[in-house]
Amino acid sequence: MSTRDTLQTEILGRGVEFEYSEHWVGYSMFLLRVVMGWVLFQGGVTKLVTYLDADPSNNWTAAGFLQNAVPEGNPFMGLWSGMAGSPLIDALNMWGLTLTGLALIVGVLVRWSAFWGAIMMLFYWAAALEGGLMAGLPLAHGWVVDDHIVYAVLLFGLGAFGAGRILGVDSYLEDTSVVQNNPWLKYLLG
Repeated sequence: MSTRDTLQTEILGRGVEFEYSEHWVGYSMFLLRVVMGWVLFQGGVTKLVTYLDADPSNNWTAAGFLQNAVPEGNPFMGLWSGMAGSPLIDALNMWGLTLTGLALIVGVLVRWSAFWGAIMMLFYWAAALEGGLMAGLPLAHGWVVDDHIVYAVLLFGLGAFGAGRILGVDSYLEDTSVVQNNPWLKYLLG
């Protein structure tokens, strides 16, 4: 049964009120969480599988992108080239994408995962910059906003809504005595 509710809030100092359907918000949050989780999981697990390839010449590393694919004029070129070849950067990239995606798919530690997923997306966005602020922050596939910014904002929304409570493990974890006795853990769940 679909119920309608009214949201009242203040955004940028202005009162906002609108009706929404709880039924469809639930479906959309669940689907957005799973789809975004799949995008991250797939990106991470494909890197992980090629990294673990028996033939070392096929092993995935972020170095190829960091040394060759960052656009000329990127204001952080020195940072990216300094990260190239670092096993820590490779591991953070592969495992970060894989585990963040998996956490979103099953709905566990969604706020924590969404936060770090958004941070990863902002790093990817910064690596795609073709110029600085005075150049208008151009990107290969957009002006200021590209898919990484869309993903970062979507991840922010999933965390803000506590989307892990919708058919996710977080809904069960929040009922445990550990979380009930340590309310700060709800900042990681949801």
